[in-house]
Amino acid sequence: MKDAHAVLKPGGVLAVEEHRKDPKPEADNWSDGYMAEKTVIAAAEKAGFRLAARSDINANPKDTKDHPFGVWTLPPTRQSAGRGQPADPNFDRTKYDAIGESDRMTLRFVKVG
Repeated sequence: MKDAHAVLKPGGVLAVEEHRKDPKPEADNWSDGYMAEKTVIAAAEKAGFRLAARSDINANPKDTKDHPFGVWTLPPTRQSAGRGQPADPNFDRTKYDAIGESDRMTLRFVKVG
């Protein structure tokens, strides 16, 4: 975020779309691929951005955020085995395909003055 802040002119816009963990607590090192909005906002504000807007355009209330292979279990990745392992041909994707893509936050930040 510091690098983005450094290259933008005052008033420049930074848009962030990220897998949203809320309301569940974040995993250590975001190992499941999800982050809390407060984590993203704090990082952007620390770098000198101000939150200007948020949107639920990428929200998905069907995402339970507790999948066996993290966010990567869901489409479009559709992971069916641990990292580095071959895909499991017997993994039942029905439940995860019905959820669709992850619940994502969409945030707009502006570089202050």
